Amino acid sequence: MVFRGGEGEITEKKSRFIATVRPVKSEEEAAEFIEAVKKKYWDARHNCYAYVIGDNQDIQRYSDDGEPGGTAGRPMLDVLLGEGIHDTAVVVTRYFGGILLGTGGLVRAYQGAAKEGLSSSLVITRIQGVKLKITTDYTGLGKIQYILGERGIPVLDSSYTEKVELTALVPEDRRGSLEEELTDGTNGKALLEEAGKCFYGDIEGKIQVLE
Repeated sequence: MVFRGGEGEITEKKSRFIATVRPVKSEEEAAEFIEAVKKKYWDARHNCYAYVIGDNQDIQRYSDDGEPGGTAGRPMLDVLLGEGIHDTAVVVTRYFGGILLGTGGLVRAYQGAAKEGLSSSLVITRIQGVKLKITTDYTGLGKIQYILGERGIPVLDSSYTEKVELTALVPEDRRGSLEEELTDGTNGKALLEEAGKCFYGDIEGKIQVLE
């Protein structure tokens, strides 16, 4: 998914192709974004768009906005689908340079612009996770920290009183094996409780819980 949108531009035979990318969660958000770009570039000949919404890419829309059919919106959509991206919209604005590009040239230009827009955006992998609360005595802390460190499991919160409480962020598909390893590693003395489900991602080198 696109966490933070961006803009990219390419030039083909004097035509400017400006790609604007934004994260969107609904068709209403996508429509508002598209209209905003059209107002910004009101004097452009074409503002073509494509967007994908839903974890399984359920909603897919595109428009050639006056370009020959199949030369703009669909190629842009293919870029999003090819990258496995969802909840994202891209608008490519074209300022005509006076030289016809032909069908193949248009397809390459719109795809190239869409890729340029994505490369200037922050694209992350959204991971489904579980907040796992781990309660242990101090004798088991070292082993737990070692296991979490070896598996690259981040700790969101910690509390040190009579006992130690750690809240770890665990990928959903690795939960079972981690719980088994923590139980074995502490001889069953660690109490493991789910503290909620969430989505998270690695954002510029830092793990963050996503809304």
